[in-house]
Amino acid sequence: MDDGVTRLVLGLGNPGPKYADTRHNLGFRVVDALAARLGIAVDRMECNALVGGGGRIGGAEVLLAKPLTYMNRSGHAARCLLERRGLEPPAVLVVYDEASLPLGRLRLRPAGSPGGHRGMESVIASLRTDQVPRLRLGIAPEGEPPGGDELVDFVLEPFARAERETAAEMVERAADACLAWLEEGAEAAMNRFNQG
Repeated sequence: MDDGVTRLVLGLGNPGPKYADTRHNLGFRVVDALAARLGIAVDRMECNALVGGGGRIGGAEVLLAKPLTYMNRSGHAARCLLERRGLEPPAVLVVYDEASLPLGRLRLRPAGSPGGHRGMESVIASLRTDQVPRLRLGIAPEGEPPGGDELVDFVLEPFARAERETAAEMVERAADACLAWLEEGAEAAMNRFNQG
């Protein structure tokens, strides 16, 4: 979208090597994929997040960020970044894992409830609105998705060997969806990537 408004892609995850390959860190992986494509170094500390800027799509600056506050406090970094940059919530795309979607499925939405995701709950609470675009990446195994304490363990585990290729392909498609959101807006990106 060439409206000159800065856009922020905020990938959710947990910091440190212990969590690097877990299901809960897909948001970080998507930001890394976007950074590689756009030539942006996401290495500057700002608002308790690793941030990178300088990329442009059309007339708009693109910022990428990975909060280092741990998943359940992601909203603090989101609010700080938006306030510092003078951005409104619709200018941020939050990217995160979703245990209620099948592995490999993407869902982009311009607004809505957090659906039980603690990271998104934190973002919505901190920004005081549910009008926050989000891209959810499915991680649910075949059959019944885990719940309760099982869910906590599940999201903090690495992908099983049989899931890794699908997860890697999903990260690349999610980066494609982020670029479509940045270039063409939410509706066009939803039409292309919310399939199945």
